[in-house]
Amino acid sequence: MEYVKIFFVNTALLITLSYLANLIYKYTVTHASEPVKRVSWVLLAVFAGWISTFFGYRLHEHVIFDLRYVPLIISTLAYPQPLVLIIIGIATGLTRLTFGVNEAALVGVLNLTILGFVCAALSVWMKRSSSSVMYKGIATILVVNVVNVLNIAVFGVIPTHDYITKILPVTFPAGLVLSALFALIIRDFHLDLMRTGQIIRANKLLSEQTEELHKNKIVLEERAKQLMLASQFKSEFLANMSHELRTPLNSIINLSQMIEEGDESLSAEELAEYGGIIHRSGEDLLSLINDILDLSKVEAGKLDIIIEDLNTSEVPDLLVQQFGVLARQKQLTFSVSLDEGVPAVIYTDPQRVQQILRNLLSNAFKFTMTGGVTMNIRVVERQEGAAAQKWIAFEVQDTGIGIPPEKHDLIFEAFEQADINVSRKYGGTGLGLSISNDLARLLGGFITLHSREGQGSIFSLYLPLHSGASV
Repeated sequence: MEYVKIFFVNTALLITLSYLANLIYKYTVTHASEPVKRVSWVLLAVFAGWISTFFGYRLHEHVIFDLRYVPLIISTLAYPQPLVLIIIGIATGLTRLTFGVNEAALVGVLNLTILGFVCAALSVWMKRSSSSVMYKGIATILVVNVVNVLNIAVFGVIPTHDYITKILPVTFPAGLVLSALFALIIRDFHLDLMRTGQIIRANKLLSEQTEELHKNKIVLEERAKQLMLASQFKSEFLANMSHELRTPLNSIINLSQMIEEGDESLSAEELAEYGGIIHRSGEDLLSLINDILDLSKVEAGKLDIIIEDLNTSEVPDLLVQQFGVLARQKQLTFSVSLDEGVPAVIYTDPQRVQQILRNLLSNAFKFTMTGGVTMNIRVVERQEGAAAQKWIAFEVQDTGIGIPPEKHDLIFEAFEQADINVSRKYGGTGLGLSISNDLARLLGGFITLHSREGQGSIFSLYLPLHSGASV
């Protein structure tokens, strides 16, 4: 009966140790990395084996009966990794040497080492077998207890006849029952740990999903704001566009109706004047329609760019002819200068370059009430990555109302204007800069802006200066 008592004491100690280990694992080790968990399990199993030996039954001075192999059984069921089981078996066996180095202790080391390899083989079998968990547990408990009994009988530390007739009938059934009881308890602890781990992983996943949903919500809210602003800008654009269309159309309809009615009071000079107004109104409508068509073609990627020779020396005279009258009407100064280093001919699309320059100069004159507008054509060098590249710059400077810094990017967007009230006061649809910016990109260049409110603006068109340009 002493064996049974000691075995029950061993079981109680192991249960207590397992409960404490479960608490420690749940609140500390469960958050650690996998290698830390593996090392913690090995240390716990080895310590449990040492505790069993410490409170084991001493048959005589050197022989100790205990349940030190039970942690190995539990490790096989709960942590079936062959290398880990071999390490637990060898380490648990070596703890027997802490109670004295003798023949019985060395046999104990050999016994646990063999059991470690047996459990490693069982773990491989369990991974490959499709049997139920209960069947695998019963087979593991039975095999380990049988091998333990055979080792004790074969190694002969205890006389074989005495062991088989007096000790085995009590210790073997007790070992089986207590191993099974302890396995069930530990299995429950293990399932609880697994559930805790699943809950932690589920909470982490939910936290990540919640954070992702929050980010998506912010993105959606920002997009909703952008859509609302886009809708507002388009509404304002349509209102402004209708005004721009209605003004020349009213002139055309009213004056053409007067001419059609053949009012005899109209002189030849008045008829010529009316015809001129109708002609200019038609040109304004055509220009407006062309802008809209150009914008649509750019967005659809169907705008053709035709690279030809552009004679830069002709540009100043051409622009002065186009805007000289407007400058005199508004009593503004206007000049176009061409630096000496500018090539006589550059290779680009002359029509689109002139369209961009007309848009830039039209805006400059539109928003300038006093002072003047100047254009300077020069060659500049800009750093592009590791190499410097030469560009031809067309700089349009005015002394107009200027643009606030926070609106610099906005005015280059289609349907968006720096200030709808300014647009209503000065006229225009706001498409010119958007089209010019797109055309500049198609030509391989870009447009820059330097401006402050009330201090005028400088719009600069940069076009790449190819090596084939002639001076």
